[in-house]
Amino acid sequence: MIAVVQRVSSARVDVEAETVGSIGRGLLVLVGVAKGDLDSDRTILARKVAELRIFEDESGRMNRSCLDLGLEVLVVSQFTLCADVRRGRRPGFDLAEAPERAQVAVSAYSQDLRSFGLRVAEGRFGASMAVHLVNDGPATFVLDSRMWRN
Repeated sequence: MIAVVQRVSSARVDVEAETVGSIGRGLLVLVGVAKGDLDSDRTILARKVAELRIFEDESGRMNRSCLDLGLEVLVVSQFTLCADVRRGRRPGFDLAEAPERAQVAVSAYSQDLRSFGLRVAEGRFGASMAVHLVNDGPATFVLDSRMWRN
């Protein structure tokens, strides 16, 4: 799994002018599920995001996590993170998981985050979504679960 994690002051996802998910201060996580991703990739990535110390402490150092501060997470599925852009000018999506499997994985990922006690809002899988955010910092991180595989 690939995740783009953005520290936000607020974020929301609209589908056809209806807000389907919104948070205040916390993390916006764009998630891409690739073919070959394991359940362990999902759980490792959820723990890493929940415990990632990217919020400032009293000294102004990135030393607090979303979990430490009781902040919120907005999860948005984004298969384009699995795009193959090595050849030509048009991205290929053969590396992305099939939609049925990806939907299950993204839903399970959100549930994994909830199991840590985080409040999690979600986008709508497969929909054309308008993602609105106020990036705090800006602070944006790219995580790939394959980095932690044994």
